[in-house]
Amino acid sequence: MSSYEQFASVYDRLMADMPYDRWLSFAKAVWERYGVPQHVVDLGCGTGAIAIPLASEGFDVTGIDLSAHMLEVALSKWNAQCESARGSLKLEQQNISSWSVDNSADSIISFCDCLNYIVDEDELLAALQATYEGLKPGGTFIFDVHPVSRFEQYAAEQPFVYDEDGIAYQWISDYDEDEHIIEHHLTIFVLGQDGRYSRIDEQHIQRAYPHMWLVGALREIGFREVHIYQNFALEQAEADAERLFFVALK
Repeated sequence: MSSYEQFASVYDRLMADMPYDRWLSFAKAVWERYGVPQHVVDLGCGTGAIAIPLASEGFDVTGIDLSAHMLEVALSKWNAQCESARGSLKLEQQNISSWSVDNSADSIISFCDCLNYIVDEDELLAALQATYEGLKPGGTFIFDVHPVSRFEQYAAEQPFVYDEDGIAYQWISDYDEDEHIIEHHLTIFVLGQDGRYSRIDEQHIQRAYPHMWLVGALREIGFREVHIYQNFALEQAEADAERLFFVALK
């Protein structure tokens, strides 16, 4: 899994347009249907863009991420607003392929195609197993992934460029059609207070897994129901969906 250490400090600026509110709304729609949790585990929580709003609203959230630098940013953001929060936030540095918590979760979430970053099939199965073990009976596991078609689209449309508000980047993608693995190469330039740009080079590797393979893996592990949705809503997924949303019930 590619680290985010090199650009954790500018990550939120680069991701400012991401629809975090829609991920939150989707999770809440699922909880309205299957039960509102108290303890939520956020796998791949990053800088806390989803974990912090949930904790602020009254949920007890455990955020798990591999990057200590991302967690440092999340902690700084949380400290700035935790006094007015109705819930709690605990941040832990762990690999999501082998994570665990002291208290089982009522619901586990993993958004922003986090699981696509696990490119080894055995490691992904280990992550799903750890998630099952960390979830209370009756709990929900909610996550989204990019399907193969989305990576094909990235490959066809790249390169991508961005230049705004003191940040510029070039994003090039290499796609392996046989393995469904895509490598994102980003060269990022960030304007400093001294008026000079610093350069950050990042490589991010993702793999797309067939949706029915994921369904089979979840059921083999023990989840009693698995549903697939799209468009940040509880609507049946279509073949051309750019992002698939899974809801698995223990």
